[in-house]
Amino acid sequence: MSYQIGEFAKKCGVNKETIRYYERKDLLQESTRTNAGYRIYSEDEVKRVGFIKRMQDLGFSLNEIYKLLGIVDKDEVRCRDMFEFVSKKEIEVKRQIEDLKRIEEMLKNLKKCCPDEKELHACPIIEVLIDGKRESDESET
Repeated sequence: MSYQIGEFAKKCGVNKETIRYYERKDLLQESTRTNAGYRIYSEDEVKRVGFIKRMQDLGFSLNEIYKLLGIVDKDEVRCRDMFEFVSKKEIEVKRQIEDLKRIEEMLKNLKKCCPDEKELHACPIIEVLIDGKRESDESET
């Protein structure tokens, strides 16, 4: 199946300018065009944009995604130093996982302090934070 840019962008969950931006950044190869000059995109390109978006959601920069796509595109220049790139990214991801585990534990502890779900408007955590903020504001004046 093939798509013109509007349909393609909608199917990918982005706007047309994002598609054009990805093309300028070489994340998407320039699309084929009809005789009338309309861009045409394939299902493979839908998958590629899906990959780009998913990697962004996971915290990868567009430069990092570009580098990873070098493998898919069989681009020797982008694949150069891939081991070093992947090794550094692995360390960074491990740190993020540890940070997320700490945040998860903090949220579990906060959840234990929460009242019945029906009483969320009377959250003691928020009240303490607000009261604590007010007290520190008052002591500054």
